[in-house]
Amino acid sequence: MGNIATREAYGAALAELGEKYKNVVVLDADLSKSTKTHDFKKKYPDRFFNMGISEQDLIGTAAGFATCGKIPFASTFAMFATGRAFEQIRNSIAYPRLNVKIAATHAGITLGEDGASHQAIEDVAIMRAVPNMTIVNPADALSARKAIEAAIQYNGPMYIRLGRLGVPEVYKEDIDFTIGKGILVEEGKDVTIIAAGFMVHLAIEASAMLKEEGISAEVIDMHTIKPIDKDLIIGSAKKTGAIVTAEEHNIIGGLGGAVAEVLCEEYPVPVVRVGIKDVFGQSGKPMELVELYGISAKDIAAAARQAIAKK
Repeated sequence: MGNIATREAYGAALAELGEKYKNVVVLDADLSKSTKTHDFKKKYPDRFFNMGISEQDLIGTAAGFATCGKIPFASTFAMFATGRAFEQIRNSIAYPRLNVKIAATHAGITLGEDGASHQAIEDVAIMRAVPNMTIVNPADALSARKAIEAAIQYNGPMYIRLGRLGVPEVYKEDIDFTIGKGILVEEGKDVTIIAAGFMVHLAIEASAMLKEEGISAEVIDMHTIKPIDKDLIIGSAKKTGAIVTAEEHNIIGGLGGAVAEVLCEEYPVPVVRVGIKDVFGQSGKPMELVELYGISAKDIAAAARQAIAKK
């Protein structure tokens, strides 16, 4: 199987699961071909609603559907979902704890050529600060499909972070995808790499690089950033004594911050954060930007060596 974007898997999952879950409705802000919700629209046109370029209406209407017992998926680009519609997310969805799923695509710098204005690198930090909000960031097509069904079965507000760029398979077999529980991808003893979303496959590549040097790296897919799996983080920290976090997001307020908060309070060990260093992105080819902003596999491996040296 070739590289599949999590937004593609999201669209396919909605179209597939719509038959099983009759209460699912899908709303989009005039971007259905890009968010891939048009797959659902083709099969269930009476349960699809194009709200136009009106993200605040998108969220408000989704809240209304939730009060009527529907399970709405509200989709647009991550920058617009968390930026333009923040007040509606906070006051109309999170505060009353309504069962709305905000499925935001085109997150992170791997959006590529669309540039800084569209590259959401602060969306996780914004959503983490909102009470009642659950945040899920799947790593590949299979985990994205699992995440969508888990979201349908979960009662409450959820932010699902999805990407534009195709990603390699992380999982080739069925997985137990449980909201709030990370997945131990590889066991190790010298350092732990905790990654989310697009960065998981790069963490696995980094682990292979380190293995050639005789360094044993544990790799964790922390697909749920909030609530974060404290037990898995602490248990791995006790085993390896050093942590690296890897995220396609600002290092302030995202996965790295969440992991550091847990360890600072519960089990302090060296933590090195790999992510966007509090700067905006720019237009460019996705993997060139990954290299430019220091979030490649080799950067993760370098951070692992640094964390080990701090033990």
